Amino acid sequence: MDKLRIQGGRPLVGEIKVSGAKNAALPIMAACLLSEKPIHLSNVPTLADIHTMRKLMIGMGADIAVDADHMHINCSNINQFVAPYELVKTMRASILVLGPLVTKYHEAVVSLPGGCAIGARPVNLHVEGLQAMGAEINIEGGYLHAKAPNGLHGAQFLFDTVSVTGTENLMMAAVLAKGQTVLRNAAYEPEVQDLAHFLNKLGAKISGIGSDTLVIDGVEALHGGEYAIVPDRIEAGTYLVAGAATQGEITLTNIQPEILENILLKLHEVGVDIREEKNAVHLNARNKNLKAVNIRTAPYPGFPTDMQAQFMALNTVAEGTGIITETIFENRFMHVLELQRLGANIQIEGHTAICIGVPQLQGAQVMATDLRASASLVIAGLAAQGETLIERVYHIDRGYERIEEKLRAVGAIIERI
Repeated sequence: MDKLRIQGGRPLVGEIKVSGAKNAALPIMAACLLSEKPIHLSNVPTLADIHTMRKLMIGMGADIAVDADHMHINCSNINQFVAPYELVKTMRASILVLGPLVTKYHEAVVSLPGGCAIGARPVNLHVEGLQAMGAEINIEGGYLHAKAPNGLHGAQFLFDTVSVTGTENLMMAAVLAKGQTVLRNAAYEPEVQDLAHFLNKLGAKISGIGSDTLVIDGVEALHGGEYAIVPDRIEAGTYLVAGAATQGEITLTNIQPEILENILLKLHEVGVDIREEKNAVHLNARNKNLKAVNIRTAPYPGFPTDMQAQFMALNTVAEGTGIITETIFENRFMHVLELQRLGANIQIEGHTAICIGVPQLQGAQVMATDLRASASLVIAGLAAQGETLIERVYHIDRGYERIEEKLRAVGAIIERI
């Protein structure tokens, strides 16, 4: 099993090109099931989860060719409507095929999802929304069995809690449903907006993009087209935090600064210099006294839960005390014990972690527990003195494209073994 070995204590200096967003690419790939015409996607990251989604769709009859960060998808020969446990257990996003299959082909059998063990992420909102649109859904043997013999119809649906994948699934289902669907208290993360823009480019009629109320008027069919995936704000944020934690100076390219607003605000609080350009962000943390920051995660436009672990790693080497409150997932502090192995001073009280900065972390052997936890351990390892060995890095391959190559390009001593 692969591991990452890091010799820490060196500032990161140089330029990193940000990849396309995994959390936008996965639903957009699933949305291609709605069209029988060829679709060309660019800025697609090369990641384990992308490979899993591709394998899942090929098993359904899709033709998918990949060339670097370009993907050519043709779903004109879909003949299987099952998402098997073997694939779904490794990636929760597999449930995103449910809405497209039910609305386009009037049936789907999808395994209940797996993915990172960071807490309960129930599928009840997906089920209730599709039932409101006329689907018949039963759960048998760990699978969702959905049918809509007469197709789906428009409906009014209120999410009782904000759900990103729930919003995406129902939005995709509504695109080919008869009549109008209104989704209230919908998620509107940049990746959700990217999916909506993609669907509109193929002929969908979605309004309210960028707000918590989406209005979707069903259409008869979608056509093909070309689309570039939005840059990955979480990857970008991770590398910016790594630059800050190592007191380095890095420039990110292929990024839209406006989608990083809440992350950049927190980095300003840390005490680093940030310069924004049209498609780039420059961070300078040289000779800066880093200050610990307080963070409370919240649905967009609040602070992203996917950046909580990385800022915790930064707080461990900053001056003062930073209080981090996790409101989205109940098990998302599993990285704390591993950071403590590196010498971090962190105490947990319920859903809150109290981080007291230490002068220096020391390298150690640690284990990744989920995708973003693994990123926090990489950041801490880069900032620590001595050697850090991170086990179970298959987690990081789910969300970061060629992470060791990108970090080596800015001066990190890191290798996969």
